[in-house]
Amino acid sequence: MSESLPRALRRALVPLAAIALWVPAVQAQAGGADLLITNGRIVDGSGAAWFHGDVLVRGDRIVSVTPRGLRAGLGARDTIDARGRVVAPGFIDIQGQSTFALLGGDSRLISKVSQGVTSEILGEGSTPAPLNVRHLPGNATPLQRRFAEPRGFAHWLNAMESRGMSVNVGSFVGGSTIRAFGMQARAGAADAAALAEMQGALERAMQDGAFGMATALIYPPGVFASTAEITEVSRAMRPYGGLYITHMRSEGDQLLEAVDEAIAIGRDAGVPVEIYHLKAGGTRNWAKGPQSIARLEAARAAGLDVQADMYPYTAGGTGLTSCLPPAAQEDNRLFERLADRVERAKIRAEIERPTGAWENLCELAGADGVLITRLNSDSLRRYSGMRLSEIAAARNADWIETAFTLIGAERTRVETIYFLMSEANVMENLRQPWIKIGTDASGWDPSTSTGLIHPRAYGTFPRILGRYVRELGVLPLEDAVRKMTSATAHRLGITDRGLLAPGMFADLVIFDPATIGDRATYDQPHRLSVGVDLTMVNGVAVWRDGAHTDAKPGRALRGPGAHAPSP
Repeated sequence: MSESLPRALRRALVPLAAIALWVPAVQAQAGGADLLITNGRIVDGSGAAWFHGDVLVRGDRIVSVTPRGLRAGLGARDTIDARGRVVAPGFIDIQGQSTFALLGGDSRLISKVSQGVTSEILGEGSTPAPLNVRHLPGNATPLQRRFAEPRGFAHWLNAMESRGMSVNVGSFVGGSTIRAFGMQARAGAADAAALAEMQGALERAMQDGAFGMATALIYPPGVFASTAEITEVSRAMRPYGGLYITHMRSEGDQLLEAVDEAIAIGRDAGVPVEIYHLKAGGTRNWAKGPQSIARLEAARAAGLDVQADMYPYTAGGTGLTSCLPPAAQEDNRLFERLADRVERAKIRAEIERPTGAWENLCELAGADGVLITRLNSDSLRRYSGMRLSEIAAARNADWIETAFTLIGAERTRVETIYFLMSEANVMENLRQPWIKIGTDASGWDPSTSTGLIHPRAYGTFPRILGRYVRELGVLPLEDAVRKMTSATAHRLGITDRGLLAPGMFADLVIFDPATIGDRATYDQPHRLSVGVDLTMVNGVAVWRDGAHTDAKPGRALRGPGAHAPSP
């Protein structure tokens, strides 16, 4: 199987490099050169049946989508013959994690655009802005000080856009960021003054373009927020069309209770609800997968707007610190506590005698289901890529003491992959009409990246189209594309992306339905997916013929609150 374009398509793409230079001029004038994509199998993102058709692009917009042949002879400057290919809207990653790459790293996001991703939505749990000026450290950078200004969230979006990026980027505001705005890293209930600070910060972020608030309720300081607090804070985004999106408090033993909590927050705050990466973690909880779907369906039948998204893998990825009680991380003193013999014993006791107040991912996965992806300390580096059980055996220690040692020596959360879910539940989730797709990953460059990461960073979207659409027939092509495009755009109130239709921005992807698929694995994660011929963002090719074009035409995306009058 070749990753090269067909000869006709490759020949047609030669002049596309000029589009990046040409787009700004076209925006300033009515006419200009255009691009005609002919003979493609049009999957327009709406869920409607595919048809053979042509797509005309002028500047950064789609001018027309017509049955095949109707645009013939119109003299387009560039033509692509997409015969045998699918032409679809660019994919929207509802749970991207490329914050640091976009703000200061490689903002080309090669592992994303090679999948056909044209827009990424950030924000799970935390965001760089807004910051509370009263809490800034003395060594705060000029950028952090900018993010602590009244329009801090807008400054962050502008900072990413101004340095250039290959995809469009928008974000929720992090729930932990809002919590820290009023409470820093403290546990306990927020008083009236702290609540007012949180609500004010959330309201300003909504005015700046946040799509809503995104909590991650297994990580400090978000874990310290009560249901009542989250509900009260969430009311501040209701006038701006804000969405409450959440990495729930539990995805295992308390999964159904966590679903109920998310639904209750949305109901009582008067806002729609989205659940991140819907899953049932731990073998003993797999039966709760269908039950969680039933919970969501019952809420929807009762008139509550609750939906979910997912990635198509049976393992999750986060830090090894997710195996420690949240109280150990209060006030950002985790490493200090692990170095103290008495405190360390207290943490061990809470792990050994769990109360059910928090969720231990190591216990759910089992130590042999916990893969440590990379370690940097000289004394520990040899254990990179090993299971926690293997490292424990090599050190003649139990897994708890081993986890303490790794976290304490690395002084990081220690990146970890947890094998938790069932394939049957993955397929059942994919079938749900309210599911959308996210990678829960950052963008990577395979030519410079080493070490293990979760393969979802490279393979999420092609894996669905290859494995679950073509090979297993879990869902039709048209529905898969809808879940990757217009479903997310509609959910976020993005009215000019996510569909192939006149007037929409020219974010699109051309792929081979016979070959598209993921190649990244847990053992070899830095492998590009195959089958995507062309990824175009705002009318500019960013991926073609198996390579990045180095173009950075991405723009900041803003939620409906940025355009709404102040209530």
